Amino acid sequence: MKSPSLSGVVSPVTPVLVCALAIFLLSAMDAAMKILVIAVGVYNTVLWRSMLASVVAGTAWAAGPRSLPTPSVLRLHALRAVIVGIVLLSFFWGLARLPLADGIGLSFVAPLFALLLAALLLGERIQRQAIWASLAGIAGVVIIMAGQFGQGNYTGDALLGTVAVLASTVFYAYNLILSRRQALVAKPIEIMLFQNLCVAAVLLPAAPWLAVALPGNLWLPLAGVTALSLSGQFLMSWSYARAEAQYLIPTEYSAFIWAIVFGWLFFDEAATWTTLAGAALIVASCLIASRSNPKLAEPIEAAV
Repeated sequence: MKSPSLSGVVSPVTPVLVCALAIFLLSAMDAAMKILVIAVGVYNTVLWRSMLASVVAGTAWAAGPRSLPTPSVLRLHALRAVIVGIVLLSFFWGLARLPLADGIGLSFVAPLFALLLAALLLGERIQRQAIWASLAGIAGVVIIMAGQFGQGNYTGDALLGTVAVLASTVFYAYNLILSRRQALVAKPIEIMLFQNLCVAAVLLPAAPWLAVALPGNLWLPLAGVTALSLSGQFLMSWSYARAEAQYLIPTEYSAFIWAIVFGWLFFDEAATWTTLAGAALIVASCLIASRSNPKLAEPIEAAV
């Protein structure tokens, strides 16, 4: 049964184009985040971005009709914020140590983990096509890793970066489960506000030891990252409220194309044939698996 929000939609063309724009904005955010992480570290980048995003989202939330969330909803916000915090720290820490295309390509396995967690946590039956798709996705990860570590000049940081990105996809898969529950009890602007507030609250206790004052020349990039993140999240939420996931999921994998472009432009990174082949296999496996549960088949950019 379709949700009421989709009943008035005649053509998915507009939501598809808006979703594609959202993926472009979030991909640009990934590249900008990598620049900031290299400059001041992942902790300070995520902390300052969460605080600035809280101010922006809080202003928008205060300007419109609002109500304070109930204690049970606040607990859900806090739980998801902890998971998102782990995702952000591990994903961007790993991304700073990998070519942009490799990091984004590896992150696409998150929907496959989400399908497995849906079976474990929600009691959903895993269909045979999802099992075969998961095996194909794992093969894609192996191909990318083989390309990375088959070179004689790879570093230990690259291995740690790969492990960090893959770990982030596992936590992000659980985040997808939580986001479905969250969407039923809160509006997008409330979710964005309390998610960023809670992430900042989780990180702040370590501030006396880890936080540094952001250099003046990085405030503009930080503002850009925050604007890209909030705009991308809003446009993606708008799209998914107006078109079925089956139309939108394929556009989300355009993030890999943007990762190649931004990696070449800003980091002088050239995508290898193993990265291209591995990512293609992962994307194909996710598209096949998405037919088992399209609501869980979203790449990692949707949350970060």
